[in-house]
Amino acid sequence: MTNATLTAPGPGAWSARLRDVGFWADWAALVGLVVLVVVFQAANPTFLSSGNVQSMLVAAAILIILAVGQTFVIATAGIDLSIASTMTLGAVAFGQAYAAGWGLGLSCLVAVAASTVLGTVNGLIIARGKIADFIVTLGTLSAASGLALILADGKPVTIVDPALLKLSTGGIGILGWSFLIAAGIAVVAHVVLFHTRPGTHVLATGGAPESATAMGISTSRIKIGVYAGAGLLAGVGAILLVARVGAAEPAANTSFLLNSVAAVVLGGVSLFGGRATVIGPIIGALLLTALVNGLTLLGVSQFYQPLSVGIVVVLAALLMRFQR
Repeated sequence: MTNATLTAPGPGAWSARLRDVGFWADWAALVGLVVLVVVFQAANPTFLSSGNVQSMLVAAAILIILAVGQTFVIATAGIDLSIASTMTLGAVAFGQAYAAGWGLGLSCLVAVAASTVLGTVNGLIIARGKIADFIVTLGTLSAASGLALILADGKPVTIVDPALLKLSTGGIGILGWSFLIAAGIAVVAHVVLFHTRPGTHVLATGGAPESATAMGISTSRIKIGVYAGAGLLAGVGAILLVARVGAAEPAANTSFLLNSVAAVVLGGVSLFGGRATVIGPIIGALLLTALVNGLTLLGVSQFYQPLSVGIVVVLAALLMRFQR
């Protein structure tokens, strides 16, 4: 009988294995989305029906917009914990302006302006005050929520407008207007991030802030800009939210905050800054929306849905360690 000799894998073998894991890490969101679609369609044939697909795309629109704003912030190695509350404040500002008879167009501008101002305040305090983004946005999360409740006196404002109704229900085929707006914003964001000088400066600010400063890039202005941009997009999300719900609700929905960060993580954006993509977070947003929708169709209790989202995000975070 001969003794078999066990040898440990050499450096080349380990490198190959890490490359394989890195490949799956880069495409985790897309692979996960495809797997979910296959599983849910097999479990419930109505999952890919035109009506349900349209519903999912409309539901994903707001999350896509918030995820795009969050992507730019995280690309600078920051995070915006107030983005959902900023959207709520924008929605309340919209409702108050509309109730005062300001008209739909001006009310939309008020919503975007209110959210943009709060985003700009975040950026100014973080960049000029040199305070950690986590602390600042955690504070404005609470402040924006409280201000929304004060302005609305804790009561939702019902808004019935034909244009808003068309925005929430109309579209081209299965592509609702809200999803088309989100897709247009994503395209513009992709061009800005990868084909303009400000986009290059955003990635440089997150990846190598000292080198960026040495090259003459004003990292303070970039940070103010990305937080203001996140606020602006939260204002757009507020308009779509009011159109979808039919009312300006003063109560913040924290799931939008958690899912916006989750979509960015699933999309492969580095939480340490300097590495970003726009397509990835969009796929991440679609994955999270499909996950919740599929579980609902299967009759799974809503109590299990946050658990499933949390598990998916943690798995994605683990895979991020092996990104190439």
